[in-house]
Amino acid sequence: MMFTILITEDDESLLGYLKDFLLEQGYSVLVAQDGTSALKQTQRSKPDLLLLDLKLPDITGETVCVEVKKMYPDLPVIILTAKDTTQDLVQSLHIGADDYIAKPFEVDELLARIKARLRESDHQTSVLQVEDLTLDMQTLEVRRRGKRIDLTPQELKLLEYLMRNKGKVLTREMILNRLWASTPDIETRVVDVYIGYLRKKVDRSSQKLIRSKRGFGYYIHKPEQSD
Repeated sequence: MMFTILITEDDESLLGYLKDFLLEQGYSVLVAQDGTSALKQTQRSKPDLLLLDLKLPDITGETVCVEVKKMYPDLPVIILTAKDTTQDLVQSLHIGADDYIAKPFEVDELLARIKARLRESDHQTSVLQVEDLTLDMQTLEVRRRGKRIDLTPQELKLLEYLMRNKGKVLTREMILNRLWASTPDIETRVVDVYIGYLRKKVDRSSQKLIRSKRGFGYYIHKPEQSD
């Protein structure tokens, strides 16, 4: 599974450094340089973890943390700050942050904290299932009616995203930000193309599970849902 991390930091050089470092570690990365952008990115893409600087140019990091936790209580938030007193730590945890690291910090320590929080938050079953379609997140094996389906890495990521949000309509922008956030100048049409690839493999000669909501986006059918 490729996790998506949103970095909110107004220091452009630190932001670029952290982005490059996390991309090298295999994460998908989103960035924001102010609190308003961070909240919009979170609502649009729902990252797996938020790295959040407290000192932002528009609204405070504390406010961002509180609002993010209202939207997604289980989304891990790691605070990045130059403050390092016990009182600062307690205050960060009080507003809902899951962890705290003081600047300057070693990236290896930050990476360890990120991995720990993602392990804690990834409480979902290792086997995703929608009707007769299964995706084993340990072996990355996809089966429909017991028959194995071979997918490309990007098709697999797309299917996982749909299955983890079964019944929920995902807009093209949400899918694009989730799967292609690190690829500049890519058009939303690529989402339609990959949905087409996935449908040919997953829905061939079976009940159609991958569906579209005209004018909105795509979703994967769940049994109790009527159309």
